[in-house]
Amino acid sequence: MGMDGKVVVITGASSGIGRATATLLAERGAFVVLGARRDSALAEVSGAIAEAGGMAVHKVTDVRRRDDLEALVALAVERGGRVDVLVNSAGIGPISRFDALRVEDWDAMIDVNLRGTLYGIAAVLPLFQRQKSGHIINIVSTAGLKILPTMGVYAATKNAVRTATEALRQEAGPHLRVTEISPGFVATDFAASMTDPAIREAMAKRAATVSIPPEAIARGVVYAIEQPDDVDVGSIVIRPTAQD
Repeated sequence: MGMDGKVVVITGASSGIGRATATLLAERGAFVVLGARRDSALAEVSGAIAEAGGMAVHKVTDVRRRDDLEALVALAVERGGRVDVLVNSAGIGPISRFDALRVEDWDAMIDVNLRGTLYGIAAVLPLFQRQKSGHIINIVSTAGLKILPTMGVYAATKNAVRTATEALRQEAGPHLRVTEISPGFVATDFAASMTDPAIREAMAKRAATVSIPPEAIARGVVYAIEQPDDVDVGSIVIRPTAQD
């Protein structure tokens, strides 16, 4: 139980939910190993954690590249001696109607949201099996629980991760914990990845009126990790009270 000394790898750690999770876990005593594509933003996060007295290292990581995730996990083992938790937080959402035929955006969501999560699992699973311990936390979305127009491909990638998470939980045996967390509207730069200007503007307005801070999701991550080793928190939904 507790967080002191745990080594936690976090993808998508340069902003939003990943950044909030890294900051809160470090405050609770974890050694966080941060991955994202933007080096300067990553350095800012790890620097702020160190300045506050926490422990963090970072490495530029593109979750579309399996080698990058393997290197991030290797860094965690090199600096922390082990990995206790992987938080798959990297994700993008360039949503649009199907008839807009933004196929490149579909491919990007599949590559980051689904393939990137699977690559993360592949990077830590052999290590967790050797350690006979470990915890995989996948950040999913309420978009997969209530399907809405423009959200088709995005929700599909998130529901694919939801399905994979549940199958992994059943396969995992008594030593590996597996959790999926589904955030609702969260105050992040999520809309920035949207390539349709009208949808981006509408989503930004919606998030400005109905959203919760990313720290709310980070607290859910902490809750799942802090349970006793024989307690598996399978699924958490965290949404604004004002969200439909």
